This record gives sequence, structure tokens and C-alpha cells, in this order.
Amino acid sequence: MFGERLKLARKRSGLSLRGLADAINHAVSAQAIGRYERNEMLPGSATALKLAKALGVPLSYLFSPSEIRIEGVEFRKTAATRAQERAMVEAAVLDSLDRYLLVEDLLEIGSHVWDKPEGAPFKVSDLDDAETAAESVRKAWNLGGDAIPNVTELLEEHGIKVLKLDFPLSVDGLTCRVARPGQEKVPVIVGSVAKSVERRRFTLAHELGHMVMAIDGDLDEEKACQRFASALLMPREDLLFEVGQRRHAFGYAEIIEIKRMYGVSAAALIVRLRDLGVITEGTLQAVFRGIGRTWRKAEPEPLPENEEPRRFQRLVLRALAEDIISLPKAAELLRTSTGEVSRIMSGPAE
Repeated sequence: MFGERLKLARKRSGLSLRGLADAINHAVSAQAIGRYERNEMLPGSATALKLAKALGVPLSYLFSPSEIRIEGVEFRKTAATRAQERAMVEAAVLDSLDRYLLVEDLLEIGSHVWDKPEGAPFKVSDLDDAETAAESVRKAWNLGGDAIPNVTELLEEHGIKVLKLDFPLSVDGLTCRVARPGQEKVPVIVGSVAKSVERRRFTLAHELGHMVMAIDGDLDEEKACQRFASALLMPREDLLFEVGQRRHAFGYAEIIEIKRMYGVSAAALIVRLRDLGVITEGTLQAVFRGIGRTWRKAEPEPLPENEEPRRFQRLVLRALAEDIISLPKAAELLRTSTGEVSRIMSGPAE
């Protein structure tokens, strides 16, 4: 497994074979590193340490026996994503999932089973079907008609692993599945740390749409998932109750209040109102030419951070508290320092 791990870490760092050889001051050649990656030979301990340091991973990571792999990777904004960026993102996802699944195994709790909504995948041939699919998910998961306080927790409660990673700006998010020998595949949705809370919530809902809808005919899948996400986050009846059936204009304060209520961007709210027929296309354009002229680039009065995936950290701290893992191992899993882990465990100073 050393070769696979070395190649994965190198891709995550965005380095070529020659670039990695440069990073370790040519302790070995690029050709030798290629042979390591093909498992044709193993490096000595000194070289392995240099490779791990250059790649920013613990030495134990390179020698991990994990056999997980990711399948069915679907990027949001794939057309704008270069092959090198895709490789870096996939490597980062696999690294994060490897640590996540390891701590679950150590605690002997296993992954949650994917609670696929009854009836999914829903056949969708037009945007109204996408709206209906979102309503079906709400019904299957007993969400009622209210706003969703935390999309991340909702997805993890229903067996979907949620990660937040540092992506290239061209990537909003992705979906994939984790495969392990002899075990069920685990669905995963990943969002970008560079995006706002509003954008990440929408991305998570959008990616869920990819998982639960089967697009039929010539319907644009991205547009269908956009409508699904809007309907999931801003349910029709509840939103119409808040704003009314028909409107000719909105003030800034009202838009901000409503977007906070549903945890969406101001721009997504205005588009949703147009889609529901509350406002006309002309009113939408007037908003984006007036008070909302900067909203597509900069979110007005952004929400505070409340969508951090926290389950993985909770599991690591639980394993540490129960002496299943050591403090250094906890720091390695969380990719932080032992001092920071100790601070988290001990709580605020008196």
C-alpha cells in the first residue's frame, strides 16, 4: 500500500514526480519515486521520512494498510476543473475519509447506513418534478415545512459523510462513494471551505439532488439539482406564507431577514421567488440591477459559521477520552497539534 499512499499524497500536494524529487533535494530521483509508487521497491527509512515531510503527512500515513477507494466522483463545475485540480481534490477526499473510517473502526461503531428516502431515485423529467422530489425527501425524512437549521447534521444523521475541504476555487463541491472490501459503500458529499455558509448549504442540498434524482430525457441535470436545492431549503408553502403570493418589490431589510431564516444566499432567494411566480423576471432583473447588483459576487451580511462537519472530531475526541488512541494519534487524525487537542479536551481556562 505504500506506493498508493505515496502517489495519493503527491497528487494532493499538486507535485509531479520531478517536483517531489526537487522537494527532497534529490535524495532519490524522480524515476525512483515512480518505482516506489508502482510498488516495485520501497525506500529506506531516511528517504521515507524525507518524502513524508515534503508531502506534509505523517510517516504512518504512507505505511497505512487501508484499502479504501472512492468511486463515482462527480464534481460540481466539472467543466472548469483541470485534471490536476481533480487529482488534488480526490486525494484530499480519500485522505479525509481514510481517517474518518479509521476512527469509526477503532470505536467499533461502523458507518451509518445510507437512509435513502423512500421512492428514491425519483424520476425527474422537468423542473416541477425536481420540486416534487425535494418535497418527497422532506416527507421521507420528516422535515415538515420549516427551514433546515443545519444541513450538514441532517445529511450525517441519514448516513451521508460530509466533509469540508480546501478546494481550488473552480470547485464548489462533489459527491462520491467510499468502497471497502466486504462492506457497503458509503455516500459522501464534500463542500469547499472557500465558500460562504450560504453557498455551502446550497451545495450540500444540490449534491443531495444528484444522489436522489434520476434525470430523464433532455433535462439539464445541473438546473434540476438547482431547483431541488432551492425547494429543499426554501419549501414552497412556508416561503409563500412569509412573503405572499405576488410581490412587485422588496426592501433590503426584508430580503436579509428572509435569507437568514432559510440559510440561503440573497441571490438564491430572489431566484426562488421568481421560480415560484411571486415576482416576475422583470422584478428579478430590477433587484439585481439595484440593491442586489453585487450579490452574485459578495454575499450581503453573511451568516455566521454553523455548518461545520463535527461528527469526525467528536469521534476522535471520544476515542481519546476512552484511551483507545493516544494524544499524538488524535492530533494526527485531526491534522492539528497535540497542544490544540489538549486545549479542546480540557476546555476554557478558569
